[in-house]
Amino acid sequence: MRARWPDRNRIWSRAGNSRSAWSSLPSLQMPLLRRLAGARERLSTAGWPLLPLRLLVGFGFASHGFAKLGRGVDAFAVILAAMHVPAPRATAWVTSLLELLGGVALMAGVAIAPLCLAFIGIMTTALFGVHLRYGFSSIRLKALTSAGAEFGPVGYELNLLYIAALLTLALSAPGALSVARFLQARRNKRLPFTSLSSAAGNDARARR
Repeated sequence: MRARWPDRNRIWSRAGNSRSAWSSLPSLQMPLLRRLAGARERLSTAGWPLLPLRLLVGFGFASHGFAKLGRGVDAFAVILAAMHVPAPRATAWVTSLLELLGGVALMAGVAIAPLCLAFIGIMTTALFGVHLRYGFSSIRLKALTSAGAEFGPVGYELNLLYIAALLTLALSAPGALSVARFLQARRNKRLPFTSLSSAAGNDARARR
């Protein structure tokens, strides 16, 4: 029997269809990219991108403050005394309460910039007073035993990450679901009425 070769026309037609399908991909991708860009712009305008960062940073400080108060302020005061911090007991109380209450306030979006600056001071003190001597890495896995993982001294990596996040929040506008943004929106709504009333008063005085 004679061997039957595949039809060349059919092969070329299939290749042409595949090429046309691949060539149509950019035209299909453009509307999707436009939609993604529009959604990103709307989310950015509404202030949503910084919400996870603000909630996580605020929760981190609140949990650290709660842990200090739970262990007892005297234990933290001993650490501050070893760092030669003046008035270690009073500083321990102020720092613990600031971390707890300030962390909750940061999550709520209250006084974001002042709180971020205060937290940067705490992180900078911890960086130079404790963590700088241990290098950059904050996770140093030494061994994995039956009792669990054993880690070495903590470096200043987390301090820098916290400082970078705090600077970002301090230099940005109040994000979504924040008290500061709510108050700012209320002030913006009142501005047209106050400007109209002041303009009417100026016109009345000018007519006199």
